[in-house]
Formats: sequence, structure tokens, C-alpha cells
Amino acid sequence: MATIHDTQVAPQDVEAFGNRLLEMMTGASLAMMISIGHRTGLFDVLAGESPLTSYQTADKAGLNERYVREWLGAMVTGRVIDYDSETQTYQLPDAHAALLTRAATPENMAATMQWFAVLGQVEDRIVDCFHNGGGVHYSHYSRFHEVMAEESAQTVVAALHDHILPLVPDLGDRLQEGIDVMDVGCGAGRALNLLAETFPSSRFVGVDFSEEAIEMGRQLARDRGLTNTEFIVRDAAQLGETVRFDLITAFDAIHDQIDPAAVLAGIRQALRRDGVFLMQDIAASSHLHENLESPIAPLLYTISCMHCMSVSLANDGAGLGTCWGEELAQEMLRDAGFGEIALHHLDHDIMNTYYVARQG
Repeated sequence: MATIHDTQVAPQDVEAFGNRLLEMMTGASLAMMISIGHRTGLFDVLAGESPLTSYQTADKAGLNERYVREWLGAMVTGRVIDYDSETQTYQLPDAHAALLTRAATPENMAATMQWFAVLGQVEDRIVDCFHNGGGVHYSHYSRFHEVMAEESAQTVVAALHDHILPLVPDLGDRLQEGIDVMDVGCGAGRALNLLAETFPSSRFVGVDFSEEAIEMGRQLARDRGLTNTEFIVRDAAQLGETVRFDLITAFDAIHDQIDPAAVLAGIRQALRRDGVFLMQDIAASSHLHENLESPIAPLLYTISCMHCMSVSLANDGAGLGTCWGEELAQEMLRDAGFGEIALHHLDHDIMNTYYVARQG
């Protein structure tokens, strides 16, 4: 085996990779601190403010000053927040606030940083899977539905009317008139409840195997006084519906399924003859070499290994993973009976591809 002392190994290559590893460590550290800044509301407090001391920042946020000061140290050295050493004050640049605050939704990248802590909590279980196979059940991921709902609020809910629904011609008009809609893998139901609130003449059914997520959806519907929604705990591979729905949606849900082929076949069976399946799933190729230039490919494979693939394998599922890819997705849609498939990419959502599928 070659070592750094062998002539076969160029010292500059070792040094360059060492620097890359240091950058990875720094990036991972900042991701954790940015997640905390999001959860504590610190970025929201600092946005648009004149320079503040650590005490002023902590007071405005209602937080412990010592922890706030240490967090600010990470943000300053990470070039996220500006610091004036003479006045010992801190300021969040407007250009950074545009990507780190709740007001920046759907551009708020701080919300996405929460995934690293969510995934990190199951590292020991994933290591065991490397040795023994199997997977990690959803129940071991605390805060999963909370973080997923927040992510969905950015990529789906905030873009539904202006970007996603227009992918299907005349869909808005049909929803106004009244149609039957199902959301498969609805999670906490934010998207479905927004549609139900916007289109009271249509009828909406949300399906998810998670009782926790379904109850969140039901509670949100109750809070909004909605009477045109129904949330059902059900395995998506056993929809058991025939020619009932005009529109079926699945937002970032199919690649996690235990039996995705059965899910897609069930969706096709549940659609009326002129019905539409609108699917959002990860923007990637089925071929590893085609993903080399994607700036988010390492993130996608990591999320897959730590969650998406694993939760499927935990139930002896297909374990497609996030990067099942557009090629395989289209093949599986065709196998399920969809003859007309169109792919769309939206500027606000670099992580996903949007599929509009009909029986054809």
C-alpha cells in the first residue's frame, strides 16, 4: 500500500486533499450551528438589525447570552455574520439573511441544515446495518416529520399555486370546479390542507403509513375548519382504490416506499381515465457517473444512506434510495401503466424533478 513517503504519492496531492477534509469538517460544523441558529430564531432576530452585542442579541431572542456568544463565534469565523472588534457588535449581512431567515422562504437554506442532526442520531444503527444489513425504522428519527413538514413548506407549499399546479394545463380551473384528489405519502398534510382551503369545491384524501403524520394533518385541517379533507393511515402499496381520483400527487415520497412498483401501479389504478399523477422526486440520474457534476450529489447519497434507502430496507423493501434517478423513475412509471410522461425542473427547487404522468 502506498504511503505519503512513497514516490508514487505526490505530497501536493496529499496536502490538497487534507485541505479538502478540513473544509468538510468546517462545513459540517457550520451546518450544525446554522441549524441551531434557525431553531432558536437567532437569524430572524439579527436580520435587518443594526449591529448588536451578544447581550443585546440574547435579550432580543430570549436566550442564554453565553451560548449565544459562542454561537456567534462560530458564525463570525465562518464568515456568516460580520463582527466589529472595537464595539464587539455583530451584524447579519442582508445578502446572508436572504438565505437564512424564515422570511426568506422558500430560499431559506437554514431549515435544510436541520437534517444533519436528524440523521446523525441514527449513526450507530446505520453502522450496524453496514455489518448486518437491514435498515432503520422511521420511529428512530425524532423530529423527522417536523423537519420534513418545514422542508415541504418551502419546496412544495410555497410554490404550489405559482409553479407546481401550472405544470398541468387547466388544473387550477378543474380544482375550482371540484374534483377528487389524493396525496400519497402526505406526511403532515400541509400541501393537501392548503389545496383544500384554496379549492373548497374539491375533495381531498391524504394517505400516509405514519399515524403521527396523519394526526398532524388532521389537526391542521381542524384548526383551519376544513370539511373537504380526509386523512387515512394506510400503506401506500395497498391503496385499494379503483378509478376514483382525478388527480393524485406524491411529493418526495415514492423513492422511500417499501414496494414502489406496487405504489405506482395502485396510483394508476386509482386514477380515472383522464386522471393525472403529479410526482415530485429527487433530481438525479440513475447512473452514478451522470451525477458527478451535481453540486448536491454527496448530500443526496448521504440522505439516502442515512434515511431514505434505510427506512425501506428496514421493512425488506426495494431500497431505491434518493438517486433512483429519472431514468428508472420513467421506466417504473411506464411499467405501472403510464403511457404519457413529462418531466419538469423548477428554478426554485434544484433538488427535485416534477413528473406529470397520464395513462396515455
